[in-house]
Amino acid sequence: MSDQEIKYGEAISEIEKILNQIEQEELDVDELTSKVKRVSELLALCRKKLRTTEEQVDKIMKDISSQ
Repeated sequence: MSDQEIKYGEAISEIEKILNQIEQEELDVDELTSKVKRVSELLALCRKKLRTTEEQVDKIMKDISSQ
């Protein structure tokens, strides 16, 4: 599954899982870098999805108010 196919909730769950692993010190130094990078990618994906959703809702609201 590509990152573009990941749903917002799935991305948040993966972020939470990684953060929990970091908090519980379950990751060694070698894994830490790749996990932090993954969290960064997931956060960017979530921001993009939120921006897109906001734009779509704004458009719908404008369409409704112009009727």
